[in-house]
Amino acid sequence: MEGRLVDQQILPASTTMKEFEYFLKSKYEIGVFTEIHIAQLKHIKRMANEYGKKMIFHVDMVQGIKSDEYATEFICQEFQPYGLISTKSSVIQKAKQKGVFAIQRMFLIDTHALEKSYKLIEKNQPDYIEVLPGAMPWMIQEVKERLNVPVLAGGLIRTKEEVQKALEAGATAITTSKRELWV
Repeated sequence: MEGRLVDQQILPASTTMKEFEYFLKSKYEIGVFTEIHIAQLKHIKRMANEYGKKMIFHVDMVQGIKSDEYATEFICQEFQPYGLISTKSSVIQKAKQKGVFAIQRMFLIDTHALEKSYKLIEKNQPDYIEVLPGAMPWMIQEVKERLNVPVLAGGLIRTKEEVQKALEAGATAITTSKRELWV
């Protein structure tokens, strides 16, 4: 595993096979797949390999399998993802154990949820944090400064200006399914 997840500032996120096909033809090397059925993983991995792409899977959104340490171990062994995203501590810990980039997703809902997330992240020590919504630059800056963990920004980023603000606030990259932002 390399020391850094990405050198690209946009991580295209696919929720459908059609979006995934656009990603495969894009200039980007690393992509994210969310809302996927377990039966599609083999096909997606094969296609990604054919195009020289690296995939990050959102374990909590893989349908047909419970998102826990056993599912994580199975996905890591069978599909060799570049990284895994989850809100769950057991998934983050197992991904790290398997040598896969562990990205802990944190939702910026309210102060209580934020403090709870801070404690989980301090305990889990993920490689990266995905902050949602990512359209809150002041929170990206706070999270990065408080936890000293690289931040990915996702959710509700709709314009190139919002991408720029998130990056200026300290995000390493933006995860987005909005194809207009991939260009």
